[in-house]
Amino acid sequence: MAIQHVSLREANQRFSKYIEMASHGTEIIVTKRGRPVARIAPIEVGGRMSEAEKAALERSRARMRQGYSLGGDSFDREAAHAR
Repeated sequence: MAIQHVSLREANQRFSKYIEMASHGTEIIVTKRGRPVARIAPIEVGGRMSEAEKAALERSRARMRQGYSLGGDSFDREAAHAR
């Protein structure tokens, strides 16, 4: 991964340029008075999940499809607003 240093002023003036560069893999270090203060870096989209994470996700999805019982009787809108 390439790294480029730019001043805060330069980053402000050409922000979209540096975002585009980051989306193509370049890490941008923003400096203020010559000292690093921030980093604009690419993120990994669609990262790989471990087998444990995949299993946990599938368990969560299965449970959501099944639904949760809150106990008690079902009610409609009128019953919800009855006093």
